[in-house]
Amino acid sequence: MVLALGFGAEMISVHRVLDALHQVVAGQTADHAAYTIVWQLRVPRTLLAAFVGAGLAVAGATIQTLAQNPLADPYLLGVSSGASVGATAVIAGGLSAIGGTFALTGGALAGALIASALVFGVAQLQGGLTPLRLVLTGTVLSSAFSSLASFLIFASGNPSAAQAVLFWLLGTLGGAQWSNLALPIVVTLVLGLALFALSGWMDALANGPDVAAGLGVPVRGLRITLFILQALMVGVLVAAVGGIGFVGLIMPHLARLLVGGRHRLLLPTSALIGAIFMVWVDVVTRVLIAPVEIPVSVVTGIIGAPIFLVLLGRRTYQFGAGA
Repeated sequence: MVLALGFGAEMISVHRVLDALHQVVAGQTADHAAYTIVWQLRVPRTLLAAFVGAGLAVAGATIQTLAQNPLADPYLLGVSSGASVGATAVIAGGLSAIGGTFALTGGALAGALIASALVFGVAQLQGGLTPLRLVLTGTVLSSAFSSLASFLIFASGNPSAAQAVLFWLLGTLGGAQWSNLALPIVVTLVLGLALFALSGWMDALANGPDVAAGLGVPVRGLRITLFILQALMVGVLVAAVGGIGFVGLIMPHLARLLVGGRHRLLLPTSALIGAIFMVWVDVVTRVLIAPVEIPVSVVTGIIGAPIFLVLLGRRTYQFGAGA
């Protein structure tokens, strides 16, 4: 993370980065330019990148266990699409010009939580949160939410609004400020610890509901709890940075290759790998065609797709707690 602070449109040496951080501790601003760039601009977005990467990776590992599907990711359940509807409504309605990033974040978070509630409610009415029903319900409603977001863009008739929505949908860390870091960091830490506390039951669930029930795990209650925790985490993170793909899909697979499928090791390892990955993805978005910033999902897709194809080609790879 310290090394990443030196990269950007204005390159700063490691020595000046460390000196700028020392200025913060000492309460001095001898090198005002480095202090402003490092502390005010890059430290917030690097911290946000780390916690977003960690949170999405943990949510990905959770949803893969919940859905019993190694191809599942946090956006499979319509959270991202719901957030896009909320953000699109705010931008197309002109509310972002009044409330700024707070209105955009609030709209996206509201959309994500409403979408999660709809997926949960429909799945429950159809017979419960079984893996197949959860995936099918999430996929169908996600398509519906995406269509609604497209309609809102079309109905607004505002080209600049459409461009703003598209950039947000592809993810950006450019809006990171000290004032808006607390919510994603606190949510990631608290919900991550809650999921870690359930790691033993998640191991049992990964081996099938019958095995879990035989071990005394309350399968239905666990599924509901995992669904709510990951939906809240992803909803807050998507509201903060927009849609970022591949992190929640690929990082858990890399973690399984390193430490196996037991969640007590899988969850913190996924968080660490996801954090490192997102910090350096953020660096790439800043420097590849500087001073223009690339949307985050463009970079994660370019990097993530070949990585995932390589993982699929590994014959020794298995999904489950015993991997």
